[in-house]
This record gives sequence, C-alpha cells and structure tokens, in this order.
Amino acid sequence: MGIVAGLDSSPAFTRIVVCDTDTGSVLRQGYAPHPLDVPDGAPRPSDVDPQAWLLSLGEAAGGGLLEGVQAIGVSTQANAVVPLDAQGNTVRPAMAGADKRAQVAAADLIDALGGREAWAQAVGCVPQAARPVTKLRWLAKNEPENASRTAVLLQAHDWLVWQLLGRPVRRTTDRGGASGTGYWSAATGTYRPDLVELALGHQVALPEVIGPADAAGTTPEGLLISAGTGETMAAAFGLGIGLGDAVVSLGASGSVMAVHTEALADQTGMITSLADATGMHLPVVTTLNAVRALRGTAELLGLPDLEALSELALQSTPGSHGLVLLPYLEGERTPNLPHTAGTLAGLRRESMKAQHLARASFEGMLCGLADALDVLRGRGVAVRRIFLLGQAAELPAVQAMAPSLFGVQVVVPQPADYAAIGAARQAAWALGAAQGTLDPRTPPAWHGAAAQVLEPGDDLAVGQAVRQQYVAVREQTHPGAFQA
Repeated sequence: MGIVAGLDSSPAFTRIVVCDTDTGSVLRQGYAPHPLDVPDGAPRPSDVDPQAWLLSLGEAAGGGLLEGVQAIGVSTQANAVVPLDAQGNTVRPAMAGADKRAQVAAADLIDALGGREAWAQAVGCVPQAARPVTKLRWLAKNEPENASRTAVLLQAHDWLVWQLLGRPVRRTTDRGGASGTGYWSAATGTYRPDLVELALGHQVALPEVIGPADAAGTTPEGLLISAGTGETMAAAFGLGIGLGDAVVSLGASGSVMAVHTEALADQTGMITSLADATGMHLPVVTTLNAVRALRGTAELLGLPDLEALSELALQSTPGSHGLVLLPYLEGERTPNLPHTAGTLAGLRRESMKAQHLARASFEGMLCGLADALDVLRGRGVAVRRIFLLGQAAELPAVQAMAPSLFGVQVVVPQPADYAAIGAARQAAWALGAAQGTLDPRTPPAWHGAAAQVLEPGDDLAVGQAVRQQYVAVREQTHPGAFQA
C-alpha cells in the first residue's frame, strides 16, 4: 500500500485528502479557509494574492497530515490567471473567478477573430468574461504597464505545483487546465500563441502541457508532484465517470458535462470543449438558471428554504396542472438568449395554486438541464447514466422528477470533495507510472463513490410528456432558439 494526497484549492478554502493508492480509501483529511477578508455571503474578490493559496495549503496540511505521503496531486479553481514577470514574480494579483469586468473584452475578442464560430474552430470555446484569454484582453486595455511586464502565464494549479517544486525553470500544466484557457486547443493538443498575442498584445512563455500520468517533478525531499488539473476535471476523475456518463451539477447556474472520445467544435458557443484528466475529452454545456430559479420561486411563495419548496412541489402532480416555467431569469446561455426573461405559461384559474408553481419551478429547472443534455446528445455524445451533484440533488422533489425527465438512470453520490479525491487519484497514477506498477495509459481502479441510484421506471412516459409540454412552450416563445 502507498499513500498519496490530493489537495483542492477552491476560491474559498483548501481541502486535502490523504488516500490509499490501491483502493482510494480516504485515510485522513485537512481543511483551512483562504485568509481573505470577505464577509460571510459576500462575493469572492476578483483579484487575489496567490500567496493566500499557499498559506491556506500550509494550514490545511498542519498537524502531520502529510506524514508518509509519497505523492501529491493539485486541483484548483478554474480560470484563475497568474501573470509573472521575467524573474518569476507576480506582476499583479491573480485574476480569479467569473470576472464581470471582462465582459466587454470578451465581445472585443469575439469580433477580433471573426465571430463565435472562428473561436469554436480555433480552441473549442468562445470567450466569456471568466475565460483566461479574456482576462488578458482586459489587462491589456486597462493595465497596459502590467500587461507589458507579463512574461509568463500560469493558472492557479500551475502556480501551486511550481511553488511546491521550489520554482524550477520548467513550468508545467495539464490538458484539462490548458483546455479552459482559450488559447490551447483540445482538438489539436497545441497552444495558439497568436491568440495570446491577440489578447495581450505580445507573446509570452506558456507552461509545458504534460500527460495525465506524467509527474511535474519531485521535491528535494523526494515527494512526487503530479501534473495537477482544474476542479472540473478533478471532480470528474474523482467520481470515476467514463464513456456513457454525464454529470449534472446544480448550483445557482447549472452545468452538464460528459466524457467523450473527441473534441467538439460548436459554432453556437453552447458547448465548451474541454479535455479531461485521463486523455479523453469533457464537453461542457452551461445553463445560467438552475437553483436560482428554485430560490426565486421560494421567495415569491414566502417559503423559508428549498426543503419547504420541495415538500410543496410534491403536493402537485406531473405537469404542474398545466403550468410551465421557462426559468430564464438571468437570460440564458442554453439556448443563447442573453437578454430574454423567464416565462410562466399555462395559467388557468385551477392551476393558480402554490403547489403547482412550486412543482413547475423544479420541472422547469430540470427541463432546462435536459435541453443541455440534448445539445450533447445531438453531437453524438452517449448519455446512459447521470451523476447529479450539488446540495439541491438531495431534495426529494429533484430525486422524484429527475430520472423521468432525463430519461436515464440517475446516480446521487454521497457528498464528498471529489475534486480533492480526483487530485489524489492523479497522484496515485503518476506515482505508479513512475514506479512501473501502473500503465501510464490506465488510471488506478479505485472504488466508485457511494451513491443512491434512481431509475426512471414506470414514470418514464409521464416524464417525457412533461418534457414535451416544456419544449412546446419554449418553441412557441423562442422559436428556433436551438437552431440559431
């Protein structure tokens, strides 16, 4: 038996799991918040000193947590850019999170390359405010002196790996992290330095992209550090999803991702073509409205929480007595309707009851995510099983409706830090490959996550009828939205 660790540095905290290399069993865990002066409930800052990540890591690893560990894998928040000067010093704080400052920059970049289709063909994704390439454009326009000093670009996990290794000359990243930058193509496996120059105004040094089982290096103490990856890729790896599996994540917004054999170029921009942490591909489709639609409905009905909304919704029947909610409360990305609003259809005297509206909010949210699944299916992505993540996945109304609306088996894993577990699994793979005990092409076969399994059963036909009712309203309200 060997021992490895996986660390997940999210925007708010660092979690560390120490695992058995053979089974993946979690032996011990550590946690520490990031030392940021942010009030509870306030948004995380867009500019972050990356030293905060190191301080949090050190605190989480305290008390001998890493004793006996032979390798570490690193998972971090997506889209955080760390610009360095020629000496390796940070030019400015890391640009982290969904940085709304860069919305204009995203539109500028789309136009500069010739439209959304040009970007989809070039790198598999269209610039958005959070994308690293877009942040570079913002930097060039708003902080030209900092932009001109920038000589090296790293993402959060690249920077942490580099620090753990003692800041060597060689800087590395992985396919997963590189695929989210907007200047690396998952289809070709190569950087597009011309897109960096288009955004920043000049070319810079970029980290070497290494393979899924490769080691980034070894510390002077002999601790192996694996390639690292982004949180999305690490969570998928930690869950153990493979071909035929999709993950539906229920946050304020929603996302659907699935393992696929090839990169997908999508001219509409609805699919972001990422690489995963195993050598496969991970197309992702995002909806702007998921749990925020449930919270809005709960507030409208004067309910204290989503549990009360779920209980009320189950007092209604499938189809919500004719009510259909298109939950486009913040505009929508899938379909691409950025300036639209939500729609409540089917109002009749007998349907104007709280329980029917409550159920319509759940059905609308899940049907919107089913639309996202259909975008992937329409491009040849097989979906035979769905992993449902997020706190809302535990709600009885979600579990009652999701299998029939999605039309396949739904798996609700027990809550765990799957990103940290995925990082540990990557470390075990790199360690085994380095020792010659594991095939670099085949990751370690850890046991799957403990989960509740839900089948569509006899409700499948009912669920599909509800879905058809939703699609009919969507097509009447926004005809041809998915053909745009």
